[in-house]
Amino acid sequence: MENLSITLVQSKLIWEDPKANRRHLGEKMAGLAGETDLIILPEMFSTGFTMAAENLAEPMQGPTLDWLSVQSRQTGAVVTGSIIVREGENCYNRLIWMRPDGSHAYYDKRHLFTLAGEHQHYAAGQQRLSVELRGWRICPLICYDLRFPVWSRNTTDYDLLLYVANWPERRTRAWRSLLCARAIENQAYTVGVNRVGEDGNEVYYAGHSSLYDYAGQRLYETAHLENVFTTRLSKEPLQQFRRKFRFLADRDTFELPGMK
Repeated sequence: MENLSITLVQSKLIWEDPKANRRHLGEKMAGLAGETDLIILPEMFSTGFTMAAENLAEPMQGPTLDWLSVQSRQTGAVVTGSIIVREGENCYNRLIWMRPDGSHAYYDKRHLFTLAGEHQHYAAGQQRLSVELRGWRICPLICYDLRFPVWSRNTTDYDLLLYVANWPERRTRAWRSLLCARAIENQAYTVGVNRVGEDGNEVYYAGHSSLYDYAGQRLYETAHLENVFTTRLSKEPLQQFRRKFRFLADRDTFELPGMK
């Protein structure tokens, strides 16, 4: 039974400067070759959480996707995080799941943060993503999705739930509480990777990137500083816990369009 090594990259982001962010994050990932299976970057890691989508959106086959492919190949790990992508007349806050062989999957953020006007600049995604890595089933989501338990619901018996985020410090209590709740109710390892520093709107982010186990126990958290953290997850205790506490077997059977 394979373990899974994951790396949480908590970083500052240079406001609306994709080239500088790619360079900065590339330096942080340089020593990870052969050390991890999955590298997780924050939401909108190439720009920060900006509403200037029309000016900053890239085509799907743009420079940041190319950069992700290079980083994944060089590290031998899947690299994931969200960027701004344009398709037709729409812009999306799109999480890319980049594999070392250059193939990729993606997820468009379902729940757009209306308090910041995200819905006025981005189109909402309609399909949840389920991916597999080294025998682990993984559900990657984006920031505000964390507040919506039905969309995060473990309908596929996933093993790892992850959120990439730009989650402000002033709502840290909600971040911590909701990550713990999602871990408990879905009986899955749950990861939240957030940025640090101040953005171009003078919003401060403290990070608090975290890892919770399937019972809601916090295994890791770091705040305020840039940090690259790698750890190994074991599936055996997760499976033992699910066999002992068969809560998922009693879940409701309703379905939401787009979930799989």
